[in-house]
Amino acid sequence: MGARARQARLSVQAAARVRRRLRRMVAAAGLAEGRALEASLTLCDDAAIHALNRDYRKKDRPTDVLAFAQREGAGGALHPGVLGDIVISLETAARQAKGRGRDRVEREVVFLAAHGLCHLLGYDHRNDREEATMNARMAALLEEASRRGRVRPA
Repeated sequence: MGARARQARLSVQAAARVRRRLRRMVAAAGLAEGRALEASLTLCDDAAIHALNRDYRKKDRPTDVLAFAQREGAGGALHPGVLGDIVISLETAARQAKGRGRDRVEREVVFLAAHGLCHLLGYDHRNDREEATMNARMAALLEEASRRGRVRPA
């Protein structure tokens, strides 16, 4: 296994912590909405996310995170509590973590999961105002993800 492949992996324990934190964020968002919510998380490599980005967004390059919402469009989803899917490239997360001075890829993946979750909740960052609103919600979700004890609305 080459250095690049080693870099793009999370330990079993780190992956479990990421899942736990995402579950906490989804639960906190659900408490804020007054209903149970559900989201899936897929961790992949640059090749896989590149194909998804190309096929669904017409952008022929890898990216860090993609969010595929189930609640978009007229009439909403058949199951309004199902938010959708978050896909994160571990290779890109590893590069970004290093560039941002984060000590572990795990922290970058949790950050990207919060970003993807905000998109599933309907937030976007097309302008400064939207970005500020989305960043505030992300900060609340990340804070709740790092807390212990009973989940609070975020």
